[in-house]
Order: sequence, then C-alpha cells, then structure tokens
Amino acid sequence: MFDNIRGDWARHGRSVLSAAFGTMATYRFGRWSLARKTWIGRKITSGIYTFLALFVEMTTGNTIDRTLVLGTGFHLIHSGNVRIHPGCVIGDRCGIMHDVTLGMNMDGDGPPALGNDVFIGAGAKVLGGLHVGDGARVAANSLVLADVPPGATAIGVPARNLRYTGRKKSDSDTNNASRESES
Repeated sequence: MFDNIRGDWARHGRSVLSAAFGTMATYRFGRWSLARKTWIGRKITSGIYTFLALFVEMTTGNTIDRTLVLGTGFHLIHSGNVRIHPGCVIGDRCGIMHDVTLGMNMDGDGPPALGNDVFIGAGAKVLGGLHVGDGARVAANSLVLADVPPGATAIGVPARNLRYTGRKKSDSDTNNASRESES
C-alpha cells in the first residue's frame, strides 16, 4: 500500500490537498483494509474507509470504489467528478481526466475494461461491457458504446474509431525547417 501511495504522491502533484491524491490514497487504504485477516481489523478499517470515501465523494465528486481493479501508474488528471463502476478493470499507466464516467449501459451487460496506456479525455462517457484496447484514446466529450481497437482514437457522440498515426509533415513544414537550418 505505501509504495503505491508514494507513487500516487509523486504522480499527482505532491500535495495532501490534491483531489487526485486524496482520491487515490482513499482507494489504496480501502484495498489495504480488504486484506485485513481478522474480522475486527477489517471492520474497523472498513469503517474508516467508508468515512474517507464519503468525504472524498462530497468534496471532489470522485467515486472510485475499493473493489475496482487498477493497474500500476494510474493517473487522475485534473481530477473532479470522476465516476468509475466498481466492476471496471483498468490496465497499467492509464490516464483519466475530469468529468469522466466509466459504467454500465441500459442493457446491463457489465462495465468497460481498459487496456494499458489508455487515455480518456475530459467529459467522456464509456458505457457497457466493452473493451478499450492498449494505447487507445477517447476524445473529450465522447460517448463510447462499442469496442475501441488498440491504438485507435474514439471521437464523437456516439464515438467513431479513427486511426491516429501522428501529425503528418506538410511541404510548408519541410520548407520552414530547411530555411531555419540555413540561417
């Protein structure tokens, strides 16, 4: 637990008042409390976790349950109003911005699963038992209702999958670069 909290401290701005750090520290404490061997230890630490989780939800709007499976290097960017279903599975080195919801849809086919190195933009909603592949991105304010392949960018309402290969250099960029090198 303490190694994960140290990583969260470094990743989320080194401030106890940081909404992201407070959310992650509460999550880590909740996971630790589930591992207590005695029923009395579990009961006491679970009571503390319940109070902390309610405080975090009331002050930041973030809801990340202790039963959620998070990979290493998880990052809440500009944390606030992040809602993640407890049944979600999130891979390593994922980044989630503010006002994001990861949850179930009306069909009740389960919560989403995120691969490794996934980025979810501000205000995005990812709903249903779908999979967001490794290295995929979900654009801001998008509504994802279908699988996102690895390396793709999902954008729009409802989201369409686009392949992003990076910025292409135009002829004017090449000419500007050669002029700069001559001077």
